[in-house]
Order: sequence, then structure tokens, then C-alpha cells
Amino acid sequence: DSSSNGFCFKGIKDYLDCYRSGKLTPSQVAKNIIAMLEDCDKSTPPLRAIVQWDQEQIMLMAEASTARYRNKCTLSYLDGIPVCLKEEFKVVPYHHRVGTVYLGTEPETEDATVTKKLREAGAIVIGVSNMHELGTGTTGCNPNRYHKIPRNPYEPNHFTGGSSSGSAAAVAAGLCPVAIGTDGGGSVRIPASFCGVVGLKGTFGRISCHGSLPLSYSTVSVGPICTSVADAAIVYSILAEPDPLYPYGLKQPKATLSGMCAPDLKGLKLGVDWTFFKACDAEVLSICEKAVQHLQSLGASVVEVSLPEIEEVRVAHVICILSEMRDFLQPDFNKHFQEMNLDTRANLALASQFTALDYITANRQRTRSMRFLQEVFTTVNCILTPAVACTAPRIYESDLLTGSSDMSFTVRSMRFVQLGNFTGIPGLVVPIGYSTAGLPISIQVMAKWWDEAVLLRIGLKLEQFRYQTKKPSIYYDILA
Repeated sequence: DSSSNGFCFKGIKDYLDCYRSGKLTPSQVAKNIIAMLEDCDKSTPPLRAIVQWDQEQIMLMAEASTARYRNKCTLSYLDGIPVCLKEEFKVVPYHHRVGTVYLGTEPETEDATVTKKLREAGAIVIGVSNMHELGTGTTGCNPNRYHKIPRNPYEPNHFTGGSSSGSAAAVAAGLCPVAIGTDGGGSVRIPASFCGVVGLKGTFGRISCHGSLPLSYSTVSVGPICTSVADAAIVYSILAEPDPLYPYGLKQPKATLSGMCAPDLKGLKLGVDWTFFKACDAEVLSICEKAVQHLQSLGASVVEVSLPEIEEVRVAHVICILSEMRDFLQPDFNKHFQEMNLDTRANLALASQFTALDYITANRQRTRSMRFLQEVFTTVNCILTPAVACTAPRIYESDLLTGSSDMSFTVRSMRFVQLGNFTGIPGLVVPIGYSTAGLPISIQVMAKWWDEAVLLRIGLKLEQFRYQTKKPSIYYDILA
């Protein structure tokens, strides 16, 4: 339960309360969403969170859910809950464009594993969400004709962050309480932070990537973007399990939420590398430090740790993700170069300069870094950092036409997220406040492999730190 002083995002529980009390049916909610989606497209500037949707599909799922509520035979906590999926996933009957103009020329005939699981849980898939072209950037800037630039619901002249840009915007704008993204270099956590919502990157292999474009096979994890930590836990518990079609996650231990609702944080040790922690804007640092003190006040102890070779991690992660993307996209680069956005071309051209030797050396670094983390996690339960070193950047006129490429911003925005992608450990970002300009600021918690439960436990306590939630300037109240 959230204390209702002032504005509060509508989460899964709010939808379930409406359905169970009979105040609203999933069909009525679906009609509201369709009206809002039409409105989003007409607004100035258009929100561009959901880039493909179909009224008939939405109503079919909603009517089936309404019948289940009537007959008291619902499928899960997600029954009747509106969700969207990043365009990187296959969702029947939409085009699997992955942010491009040249992929997905025919409608999809087969669902990705996560899409299938959401349908089996009774969720209403309201469409597929916008993304940075081929996941190659952290702004979400995608000027091509099918996508256009998604707007940050808090400040529409600022970026959403990327690459799961539309997923974060859809949740922050109230279009759905749950969205699914992928995260190979912060692509769930950066947009969730910039849009003031919760983002969870599962352990590598925890949630199946089958049916999403395999852009980088060693760095990408799937995760939910939600309005609250409790909602992220619900979605995580439904999606996290081995998938025979996705070999990387077959040997995983069972996902649990044990201890998540403990009344305090007594006995937990929070690791902080202060030199690394402080490598962010002053406004971000000041609020993140206060959030750490808040966790201490609940019984956790803060332990100074050293995260070695962070600069090496940064370079090695870039070599791994870009080499793998370049490998997979080699035919596209040769055949569709002219149809790609300029920043995609630049990133893939840069990737072609890495050698086999670079890639092997980078993976040796990965082994070292995983060893270091194994040691760190013998002394602490988690590692705390700011989520992103800065707040969402401005959108300029030229970005709308030609896109945006700012390497120094890309490096800064990825600073705290790369360790999780490189070594496969899970990470959770939770909004904890706002800059003086009114842009959201978040903190990140990372834990050892497969220990998402401790992230969620700490995340629930972090939510109590923020004394108010500001209402985004673009917000649709679907349940009103």
C-alpha cells in the first residue's frame, strides 16, 4: 500500500481493486486506454511511447479478462493489467521492427517467450513501445518515420533515455502500469531513472530473451519497468524461470521473493565505493547520499568497498556489446546502411574497429571482474550507486530531424550500469527525488547473481524515502 498524500501512480493493486469491486471492468479500462492512445498521437508534441497498437486486439484480450472476473476464475495478478513490450520483442500481430524502418516488413506470427507468458497470465497487451534504433543508444532519440522521438512525461522537451524509451514513457505517463524492456547497457535502468519509475534488470539469463532480436548475447537481460517495486516483484515472479528455448537461463536457481517484506533492514550490509559513487552531478549525489542514510536508519550498515578496475570494465563492456552487435548486424550494416539512423551507423562503424584480440582481452577482464564481485559479495549483500550520473538531457530541434550523437553523454549515462551488464549481476533502480528543474533522480541497488529478492527488499524501503511523488506533466489516469 502506498500512502496517498498528493499524487500517486496507479499500480497493479489499483487495477485489481477496481476489477474485484466491480467499479470498472477490464473492457472499460481498455476503452479508456484506446481513447488515450488516440489522444497521445494527436497531442503536441506527440508522446510517441506506444508505436504500434490495435484496437481490436486490445478489446479481445480485455473482454476475455472481463469474463474471467465475472466467473471468478482469473489467471494471475496480471489478469486485466495493461502492459506493453519494447519493439525488440516479437508480439503477434505487430511488426518486429526493433526501432528500424527496414526490419519486420511482415506482421509477426509468433510471440516471444515473455509475450506468451504475459498472455497466459491474462495481461492486456496494449501494443509495442518505442525504442532507440537497434538499441544502440541511451537517449531514446529515434527520428525515423515509424518511431519519432518519445517524450519524457515529466519534461516533454527532454529525452526519455534509452534504449527501452517508450516502455518507460508509457509507464510514467500512466498508459500502463507495467512495461517490458531489455538491458544490455542500461537500457531498462536509464529510461526508468530518467522517467521517474522503477526498473529491474534481472540476472543474466533469469528472464528468457527468446523471441527478442539477439543483438548482444552476453550482456542483455530482460526486465520490467513499473510504477512501484511491489509491481516489479509481481512481474518478475511471473516471468523469471527457465525457458527450454533460451539456454543461458536453464540452470538458474528458483526465483523467490523471500524476506522481501521484512519490516526493517537489520543485518543487511550495503557496499559503497564512495569514489565511484561520487562520480555524478552534485544534485544527483546529494539526494543519493541522503537515501543511503535513510537505509542506515532502518538498520542496514554501510560498508566501504572497493570496486577495482572500473575503467577497464567500462572499456571492456563497450568492446563486448558493440562487437556482438556488429557481428549480428553485419548483413544489415552492408545492406541497409542508408536506412539506418546516423548514430547507429556511427556506433556500428566504431564497432568494426575492434579486433578479435580486443574481444578476447575484454572477456578476460570479465572473468577478473566477476571474481572481484564474488569477493565483494562475501562481505556485503548489495552495492549501492546512483542510477545515472545526470538527469535527462534536453531535446534540440536538430535531434528531431537528424537524431543525436553525443559520446560524452553516452559514457556518463552508462557509468553506473555497465558493471551489471558486463558481469550479469541484477540491478534495480528506484526514483528517490527530483532535480531543481523537476527531472527525476534515482538510486541503483545491485546484488549477487540470482539474488533479486534482496534488491526488492531494499527497493521497498527506498520508496519510503521520497516524501512526495510529483505528477508528470503528461499523465493519463486510466482508472478515473
